[in-house]
Amino acid sequence: MRLQLDVSAMKASVHRNRWRRTLSEAFWGGFFLLPQLIGLVTFSLIPLVIVLWLSLVHWDGLGEVQFVGLQNFIDQLSDPNLRIAFVNTTIYTLITVPGGILLALLVALGLNKVRGKTIYRIIYFMPVVTSSVATGVIWLWLLNSDAGFINVLLRSWFNIEGPAWLIDAHWVIPSISIVSIWSSLGSNMVIFLAGLQNIPSTYIEAARIDGANRFQLFWKVTLPLLSPTLFFITVLSIISSFQVFDQTFVMTQGGPDKASYTIVYHIYNLSFRQFTFGPASASAMILFAVLLVLTLIQFAFQKRWVNYDL
Repeated sequence: MRLQLDVSAMKASVHRNRWRRTLSEAFWGGFFLLPQLIGLVTFSLIPLVIVLWLSLVHWDGLGEVQFVGLQNFIDQLSDPNLRIAFVNTTIYTLITVPGGILLALLVALGLNKVRGKTIYRIIYFMPVVTSSVATGVIWLWLLNSDAGFINVLLRSWFNIEGPAWLIDAHWVIPSISIVSIWSSLGSNMVIFLAGLQNIPSTYIEAARIDGANRFQLFWKVTLPLLSPTLFFITVLSIISSFQVFDQTFVMTQGGPDKASYTIVYHIYNLSFRQFTFGPASASAMILFAVLLVLTLIQFAFQKRWVNYDL
């Protein structure tokens, strides 16, 4: 009987110690996560709630706040400026995302086995850490239709009269896309390089023994094993492309004739030029909903082509 009591007491003691250890781990885990949680709540969740509230009211920042319900959403969905912004942003995304990913992948493949790759990483990554306003001003000069370096080069070397990059409505979105691809090349390349270096060399060696050529190595081995990295970059690139603002603000101001009028520039125009915070917030919530749907669709289809087994 006494032995049974000792065993029961020992079990209870083990259970209490386990419970205390669990509480201690939960406390310290929460303690170290607290700065991130504070930042998430302060800079993401609270602003999101405020924007949602602003989307339901009419307010110019100074006067009386009037609750209008879903009227701001109805007005924005029927606003031709928002439709123009969505079309322009979609075209920009269709150019920037595939072009940027393909170019970054090619550069990463070229640098994967090169000596002194750290120096090349720094060179390619410099535009990422450079101010977007500074890069916009530089490209504003490079793409000048009269005295820009690119058109001068085309005229003197190839005897080709370059287009009016930022003035012609047909060329302005491709021009901004080129700037965005150039400025984001370094970050995407570094991520691809990390993914390439994470691929075990045994897979490559086994495929070579089986007689695979370079194209087969890339298509059958490297690309499937790189699919998680490709998926990650695709999601981030689409989100980033729909939020383009710096290039249009610095280089074109949404022109010519709203040919580069993007969604975020539309939100900026409503809020900080017209001071109509309700419609601006409604447009921001519509953009949030579009990005959320696109991201969920990508996550739903990732199982068909993303391979996480190494």
